[in-house]
Amino acid sequence: MYVEHLSSTINLKAALEALKVDAGGVSILRDKGKIHLIKILDLHVGAANILKQDALSIGADLAVPRGTVTALEPKVNAILIANERQLQLLVKKEKAQPFGLKALAYELERHCHGQSTLDIEIMGIINANDDSFYAQSRFKEAQAIEKIEMMIEHGAHIIDIGGVSSRPDSQRVSAQEELLRVRPIIDSLYAQRMNEKVRLSLDSFEPLVIAYALEKGFSIVNDITGLSNDQVAQLCGDYNATAVIMHMQGNPQTMQENPNYGSVLHEVGQFFEQRLEKAEKFGIQNVILDCGIGFGKRLEDNLALITHQKHFLRFKKPLLVGASRKSMINQLVLSSSEERLSGTLAIHLKAIEEGASIVRVHDVKEHTQAINVWKALRG
Repeated sequence: MYVEHLSSTINLKAALEALKVDAGGVSILRDKGKIHLIKILDLHVGAANILKQDALSIGADLAVPRGTVTALEPKVNAILIANERQLQLLVKKEKAQPFGLKALAYELERHCHGQSTLDIEIMGIINANDDSFYAQSRFKEAQAIEKIEMMIEHGAHIIDIGGVSSRPDSQRVSAQEELLRVRPIIDSLYAQRMNEKVRLSLDSFEPLVIAYALEKGFSIVNDITGLSNDQVAQLCGDYNATAVIMHMQGNPQTMQENPNYGSVLHEVGQFFEQRLEKAEKFGIQNVILDCGIGFGKRLEDNLALITHQKHFLRFKKPLLVGASRKSMINQLVLSSSEERLSGTLAIHLKAIEEGASIVRVHDVKEHTQAINVWKALRG
């Protein structure tokens, strides 16, 4: 007899099936292997004591501050530690409890079955402007088509085309100027029916430009303002386009002027709640959520958003992370914009590990290789 200590990140379903566990057992045991760590803020101390006992009764636990049992403070923060099956049982228990636990139960319920899949998509970046922060992503018409074909060959599932830089302190341009920049590429893609080979995304928040792209076979609107413009929301609804809702504090001209959050996870989550309601109001069927790495965020905010992607899985929408070659890498390691590929891969693989299913990248081939290796390591 001997023992093998397995990684908690393996494909547990496949491992159980390899043991020839019956189908019902696979489902139960797989849920037991999914661990949730859920932080609960401003919990009534009475609720904390009830939740602690209920968690212990089913094999889970609740970490609470010293003095909770004697109600030293009226409100406490806590961390719930439970697997998927325990979380489901706890939700049922708390729906019959006082002190706000019923409302908490419904919130916890949104986190059940919130695990990501191995269906990862790569979004390749094409910029039709001269001032994007990474020079090698800038292309004119003929170069752009050639680069797009190469990206598709290297494994891109989506191509994201933009005509205006959104880097910090970038200059606004008119919608007419933006359209002049991207129209030659859009027209060439339409003439070659490229939308039959790959999903086409427009990185824009200008209705004039978005309408033109949607007429020419584009199916995704990557809006850094998160559907702030009703006209953009209406276009997405009318054309049955997928809307990428991104969070940004401020605008590109002001976003890095002392950004501040009480809880970045909570505030970005609240933003998504509001914009998902708006998307539904305008009949938008398909939505992707992007927490906006580097858009009005401090380094600690970016790191928190990357390492806690699971927090946003409760919305049951695909999560996109775009940290490709961004300056946060320089804050962690000394490098130039030309030397950020390794850092980018590390960030994106961590985001995928935590629940992201789409990564927006400059380097498609390298990401395809890294993700395929990651999948192999997951079994």
